[in-house]
Amino acid sequence: MRFAAIDDCRETYPVQMMCRCLKVSASGYYAWRNRRPGPRTLSNAALLERIEAIHEASDQVKGSPRICRELRSEGHACSVNRVARLMRANGLRGIPQLKKWRKKPSAVRSAGVQNLLERDFSATAPNRRWVTDITYIRTDEHWLYLSIVLDLFSDEIVGWSMGTRQDTELVMRSVLMALGQRTGDGPTVLHSDRGSQFTSGDYQDFLSDNGLISSMSAVGSCADNAAAEGFFGRLKRERINRRHYRTRAEARTDVFDYIERIHNPDRRKRLEQSAGLST
Repeated sequence: MRFAAIDDCRETYPVQMMCRCLKVSASGYYAWRNRRPGPRTLSNAALLERIEAIHEASDQVKGSPRICRELRSEGHACSVNRVARLMRANGLRGIPQLKKWRKKPSAVRSAGVQNLLERDFSATAPNRRWVTDITYIRTDEHWLYLSIVLDLFSDEIVGWSMGTRQDTELVMRSVLMALGQRTGDGPTVLHSDRGSQFTSGDYQDFLSDNGLISSMSAVGSCADNAAAEGFFGRLKRERINRRHYRTRAEARTDVFDYIERIHNPDRRKRLEQSAGLST
């Protein structure tokens, strides 16, 4: 500790004088200063360099658990505690998740439509189970509304649309985008809450015409659509709440960047890693 204090002040005060005041030898200080870093120090330096790159690439939102998973997938031997310690020592922080559910007003579920998921948000193949929802984004030009379709197999956003009104047309545009990339012949379940956009006759006819099976949450239960709510939570925590949007166009561009540059590539990478581990 005394050697480090001397080193910090060596451009200001004579080294010999500081060594006398702190009762250490000058030769001991120079030996300490010229000592080569050990293997652990070098390993930590290399690991920190990669941690900083991953943290920056995630727009500074990933914390130690997520960064540690990515490091391990790259072949680095490290623990969450070690990553957290290096991040803390170098002023790097992720954005913690805040768990808070809010109940929404519900409309009457269409006849014959049931909750086919029952809070089981797993899927055995792509394009078998989708969830959809709407959220709002504040701008100086008033609200911008975002509708998404999320594939439960990959957790990717396969369809999305943005507009100035949270109406049925907004939802159907996001579903159309998802349909445009759908592959395979099997049935697809599309789950939503009971918002008026999803209970409308136009929306239900649209799903039927496109071979989609409608599923809806129970009354006033956000947890029944937790996968979609979870994405919106990440989006707002990691991007929207850290920005101030002057225009809707600015918000559109930023949300597009988050979905296509951050969220979807990250999910594809995790899916590829899981497939590699299972083979």
